[in-house]
Amino acid sequence: MQEDSYEWLCRQIVDEAPDAIIFANRDGRIELWNSGAEFIFGYTAVEVMGQSLDCIIPEKLRARHWDGYQRVMATGSTRYGRQLLAVPAIRKDGSRISVEFTVVLPRSSAGEVLGAAAIIRDVTARWQKEKELKERLNQQLKSPEAGAVSR
Repeated sequence: MQEDSYEWLCRQIVDEAPDAIIFANRDGRIELWNSGAEFIFGYTAVEVMGQSLDCIIPEKLRARHWDGYQRVMATGSTRYGRQLLAVPAIRKDGSRISVEFTVVLPRSSAGEVLGAAAIIRDVTARWQKEKELKERLNQQLKSPEAGAVSR
C-alpha cells in the first residue's frame, strides 16, 4: 500500500469509527473530532475545534480531570493506555451519559507528548441496566418476604 493510500485508509478508519475518537493538544484544546464523537456528544467537529475538553466534562469533575491531564502531559505516562476509564460525560444538550475510554499519547519525533487521544464508547444503556438490576436486587433484599423463614 502506498503511503498516501495508507494515510487515506487511516483517516477513513478514524473518521468513520462508531466510537468517539478525539485528540486534544497539550493545553486540552480539541484538534480531532470524528463522526463517532459527533454522534455520541452531539457537537459537530466545526463547533468544537480549538475548544476546551470542558464541553464534555461535567463541571464537578473538571478540576480532577485537569489535574490528571496536566500530570500525564508532564510525565508522558498514563495507566489508561491499557485500562478502561469509566466516567460520566456531558452531551451538547446538557444530558449526562456514561462513557468508557482508553488514552493514546502521540509523540513528536523527539519523543515529546503532543497531547492525548481518547477512544470513547457510550455505555449509558449498559450502565442504566446495571443500575436498575442493582435497585431490584436491593428491593428484593429489603422486602419482608426476603427475610421470611419457611416452617
